[in-house]
Formats: sequence, structure tokens, C-alpha cells
Amino acid sequence: MKKLTIKSWALDDRPREKLVAKGKSVLSDAELIAILIGSGNKEESAVDLSKRILNSVNGNINKLAKLSIDVLTSFKGIGEAKAISIITALELGKRRQFEASTQKPKITSSKDAFDIMQPIIGDLQHEEFWVVFLNNSNKVLAKEQISKGGLTATIVDVRLLFKKALELGAVGIIVCHNHPSEKLIPSNADKQITRKIKEAGITLDIKLLDHLIITEKAYFSFADEGIL
Repeated sequence: MKKLTIKSWALDDRPREKLVAKGKSVLSDAELIAILIGSGNKEESAVDLSKRILNSVNGNINKLAKLSIDVLTSFKGIGEAKAISIITALELGKRRQFEASTQKPKITSSKDAFDIMQPIIGDLQHEEFWVVFLNNSNKVLAKEQISKGGLTATIVDVRLLFKKALELGAVGIIVCHNHPSEKLIPSNADKQITRKIKEAGITLDIKLLDHLIITEKAYFSFADEGIL
């Protein structure tokens, strides 16, 4: 029995032709993935196989992007080349999102800061601590990673943080770190670091505007919650 390729489908069921005729926005996630892989297996069309792959991650594209080649090739009909096509397409999407975020020059709310930093640290499997440096118009001067790994007060070097701020001429900073656990409750270490940075900033006249805890889809703002 031949594989069920896209070319063998009825015209109305072909995602490539559908994209050309009606535009990319009308295609489902499964149809977009079907275009990437081109064919299914003996029992499934490319769309059905794509639906099964998506179902394995509860339809979550971000989780799909984290699947390894080994996991993807465990699906019948997905060889290494198709797995690489899926991974490559999703990585390009992530980079596009990152580029879009870097074009936002001004932060006026915690949501703006989240939109800038989520593509960078939102889906990481380890913790990273970053600082966004701002001028007096709240325009972003730079973004820099301060630490990587577990978060403790000793790992975040406040001296280096403010050395960079002084070099850039920053008058405000927003600190951010991610929680791979997806829990948005600040820990005692989170609160301790926030106090330490805030106090140092007062001495140098560089204001700590916010501390964001970022997960894949949401964030916690110390400023919004009134505990900064």
C-alpha cells in the first residue's frame, strides 16, 4: 500500500493548494505540519499523522518545538529528514518572534517587558537571570544575561549588574528570570535578590522598575503586585 501523499488527496483537502487559494491563516497547525512532512504512512495521511504528533503534546506548539529528533522519529512515517524539517521550521518561528521582540524600543508596562523577554527565556529548561537596561525614556539600551542555572543571591553578582548599567548610562533596570516549573510564586531567594538590587540601585540612583518571573505563557510582576 502506498503512502498517502498530499498529491493523492481530493483538491479541497490539499493544504498546499488551500494555502495558495485562501491564505496561510486558514490552515490548521496540523495542515501546516503536513506541508512540512509531505506524506504520512500506510495507515495515515500527512494531516492525520500531524494531528497525532500534535495530540502527543496536547496541541502545544511550544512543547512540540522541544521534542528531539529521537522522539519525532518514533512516530511511524517520520524519518530523520522530516523530523529535522519540523525542528527547523519551529526554530525559525521562534527566531522570528525574538526579532519582533527586539524591535520594541520602549517599555511602558510589565507586559511590554514580558513580550521582550519571553522569547529569550520563557521556554528554557533551566533558570536564567537577565537585566533589561533602560534610559530616561524607558527605551531599551541593552539586555544581558547575568547568571545561568539555579537562582541564589550569591550567583547574581549585583556589582557586575550595576557596572554594566553605569557603562550604558542606564537610569532604570528591569530584572527578569524564568521558572521552568511554570510556577509564578516568588521564592524567598527571588525576594532577597530583589531587595538587594533595589537597595544598591538607590545608592547609585538607578531605579529598579520591576522584577519579572517568566514562564512559557505567563509572568509575575513584583511592581504590579505592589511588592517591589
